[in-house]
Amino acid sequence: MKKINKDFPDLSWRRYLLPPVHREGLKILAVVLLISIAFGFISGWFWLLFGPFCLFSFYFFRNPERVIPMGKNLILAPADGIVCKIEEVNTPKAFKMKDKKLTRISIFMSVFNVHVNRAPVSGKVTALNYHPGKFVSVAEKDSEDNERQEILLTTNKGVQLAFTQIAGLVARRIYCPLKVGDELQVGEVFGMIRFGSRLDVYLPKGVKPEVLVGQTMVAGETVIAKLK
Repeated sequence: MKKINKDFPDLSWRRYLLPPVHREGLKILAVVLLISIAFGFISGWFWLLFGPFCLFSFYFFRNPERVIPMGKNLILAPADGIVCKIEEVNTPKAFKMKDKKLTRISIFMSVFNVHVNRAPVSGKVTALNYHPGKFVSVAEKDSEDNERQEILLTTNKGVQLAFTQIAGLVARRIYCPLKVGDELQVGEVFGMIRFGSRLDVYLPKGVKPEVLVGQTMVAGETVIAKLK
């Protein structure tokens, strides 16, 4: 992760108008710019079409710097957005976790949120499970019909924490290059979901949420719970 100068944080306009862009977004931006330039020479009307799309793509794939809170045993929000559900549910079947029911915090990301995802805790990736799916809204319905990527992290103290990337109605495009055995640091960027999506976190047994439904989350900064 990039270290931030805490003595002299960037307070300039660049922080707000020119944030870093995720590398996956750079690929799409490059394609859009090439199309814009090529067709722009044919007709100036293409600039009116692709110009706003270029700006939106830059805005959508932004990856702003985040300051990871100090403290031990923190579980951080893995995504920007709004807490849409907090409920006790069955754990992902593929992981065969010891506890069959856990508290799940669901964070809904609109197209206006940052869609880069960050690790909620530090640990090793011990299991991955990918499901293809349909074009279903994640705001109201559950995740069984949606494309999703389930991830299981195990901390150095042996605590298991599962979380799931869920693609939404507009597009089914989950980016998660993780492999079993990878090590993640809390707050580290591990992937992203494009165009309206949801991220679920399954809190370990006995851990209570410290957020409420309707609360705004900031990935890598908002504390959603604390491990015992």
